[in-house]
Amino acid sequence: MKKSLLSAVALTALMAFSGSAWADIVIGVAGPVTGPNAAFGAQLQKGAEQAAADINAAGGINGEQIKVVVGDDVSDPKQGISVANKFVADGVKYVVGHFNSGVSIPASEVYAENGILEITPAATNPTFTERGLWNVFRTCGRDDQQGGIAGAYLAEKFKDGKIAVIHDKTPYGQGLADETKKAMNAAGVNEVMYEGVNVGDKDFSALIAKMKEAGVTIVYWGGLHTEAGLIIRQAADQGLKAKLVSGDGIVSNELASIAGDAVEGTLNTFGPDPRLDPKNKELVEKFRSQGFEPEAYTLYSYAAMQVIAAAAKAANSVDPQEVAKAMKEKGPFPTALGDMAFDEKGDPKLPGYVMYIWKKGDDGKYTYVPE
Repeated sequence: MKKSLLSAVALTALMAFSGSAWADIVIGVAGPVTGPNAAFGAQLQKGAEQAAADINAAGGINGEQIKVVVGDDVSDPKQGISVANKFVADGVKYVVGHFNSGVSIPASEVYAENGILEITPAATNPTFTERGLWNVFRTCGRDDQQGGIAGAYLAEKFKDGKIAVIHDKTPYGQGLADETKKAMNAAGVNEVMYEGVNVGDKDFSALIAKMKEAGVTIVYWGGLHTEAGLIIRQAADQGLKAKLVSGDGIVSNELASIAGDAVEGTLNTFGPDPRLDPKNKELVEKFRSQGFEPEAYTLYSYAAMQVIAAAAKAANSVDPQEVAKAMKEKGPFPTALGDMAFDEKGDPKLPGYVMYIWKKGDDGKYTYVPE
C-alpha cells in the first residue's frame, strides 16, 4: 500500500514537472551568430536573452516562463530556411530575428505557414511587411524611410559633390541604396556612378580606381560594415579623399577595427540611440557589467521580446495569432525604444532616422555619435 502511494505521488510530481516544462513559451532568436556579421548576431542574441531573463524574473509571459533557443543563419537565406524549419520542429511559437532582410523575407513564409510570429529588430527592406502576412513585425524602421532621410541629406549637404552610389546587391543593401538614390534624384542631385559589388569581396582596387577617375567626393554605401570598412581603408590608402555615407548596416564598432583611422568623419543614418535615453540607464549598465556594449540593435532586440510579452498580456493569450492581433490593435506597448505601436502591416510607429558621425571618443576609440 505504501509503495503504491509513493508511486502515485512520484507520478503526480513527474506529471507536474512535465506540465511545467511543456508550459514554457519557446522563443527562437535567429541571426548571424557566426560569420562576418556575427557582431550583429551577438546584438540580437544578447538583447533577447537579457529581456527574456528580466521578463522571467518578473513572472514570465502570462505566468509562463520563456525558453530561448538560438538559430545561426550565418546571414545566408538557405541557412535561414533551415533555421526556420528547425524552429518549427522545436515547437517555437515566436521568433526574434532575423538580422538580414534577405534572410527574414523567405524565413517569414515558413513561419507564417506554421503559426509562428516573427518580429525582426533589424530587417529594414519594405518587402518584409508589404506581403500581407499576418505574422511579420519589426521594431526598426524601413529602407524607404531611411533612404528618404539619407537622400535629402545628400542633396542638401553635398549638392555640389560628385556622388557614387555603391551597394552589395542584397535586398537590404541595394534596397537602401535605391531608396536613397530615388530621394536624392527627386531633390535634383544625380550620382556620377552606380555600382554593385559582391558580399565577401576583399579587394576594391578596381572600384576605387574607377571612382578616382570619376572625381568622386562622396560614396553612398548600401550594405554592411564588413565591406564598408574595407572600402574606407582602401580608398584612403589609394588616395581617394571621399567621405563615406551609409545606413544602419554599419552601426557596429567593428567598422572602426576594419577601417582604422580613416573611419573618422564617416556618416550613417540610424534611429535615435536608445542608450542615451535616461530611462534605459540601469538596463545599459546591466549589459556593460557583463562586458557587452549594447550598441546598435541590442535594445531593438530587447524591445522585440518586451512587445511579445506585453501583447500576450493584452491579448490574455499566448497564441501567436491572438498576440499578432493585439500587437496591431492594443498598443502602444512600453519598451526600451519608447512606447511602441504597430500599423496593419506590422511596421512600428517610431521617431524618424537621424544622422550620426564617426569620431574618436575620450577613450581613444572610434564610434558613431549624433551629428
